[in-house]
Amino acid sequence: MERNTRQRGAIRRVFAALHRPLSPAEVLDAAKSEVPSMGIATVYRTIKTLVDEGEIKSIDIPGEAPRYEVAHLGHHHHFHCRACDKVFEVEGCPADILKLAPAGFTTEGHEVMLFGRCTTCKAA
Repeated sequence: MERNTRQRGAIRRVFAALHRPLSPAEVLDAAKSEVPSMGIATVYRTIKTLVDEGEIKSIDIPGEAPRYEVAHLGHHHHFHCRACDKVFEVEGCPADILKLAPAGFTTEGHEVMLFGRCTTCKAA
């Protein structure tokens, strides 16, 4: 277990405050308001540590680098804005989604990623 540094604390607070999956660059931009000297290498090292400790988890977006979010959110899905590239959390789950599996198959889980434009980009 590594020590809790000022940088690590700032990164933890970013994840807690923004409530959505974040890229390392987004984490850096937000954390720099608290620790202006922070660099991207520190963000990557801290993300790796927080993933290894189970505090955050990776979210895969097809064709892109992973984003990261707090790990204790429970089952939910995501919306990826193709205009601003932000990823947002989507609550709820279609009740009949498990019926999509072929007959005789056993479903062990699923992930849903919606794509489009967020309200800010849609208005622009």
